Amino acid sequence: MPEPKVRKSAAEKKKVADTKAKVASRKDKAAKAPGAGNRWVPIVFIVLGLLGVAWIVVFNLAASHIPPMSALGNWNYLIGIGLMAASLIVATQWK
Repeated sequence: MPEPKVRKSAAEKKKVADTKAKVASRKDKAAKAPGAGNRWVPIVFIVLGLLGVAWIVVFNLAASHIPPMSALGNWNYLIGIGLMAASLIVATQWK
C-alpha cells in the first residue's frame, strides 16, 4: 500500500532551496579554480626574466655598436637587473 504524500511546510521548502543554492555556489567556486585566470603569469615571468638576461648580455657584447645603449653606460646593468626583478614580482601573482 503506497504511503500518503506529506506536504512540506514553507520553512522546510525554504531550507531545501537554501541548501540547493549553497551547493550551486560551491560548484561555481569549484569551477573557478584558483589561478585559472592567471595563465599570463608564467609567460610574462619568463619573458621578463629572459629579456633582462638578454639586455645584460647584449650590453656586454655589443654596447659599443649600439649608441643608445653605450650612452646609458653602466645603467644598463640596472635595467637588466630591474627586468629580472620585475619577473620575480610577477611570479608572486601565480597561484
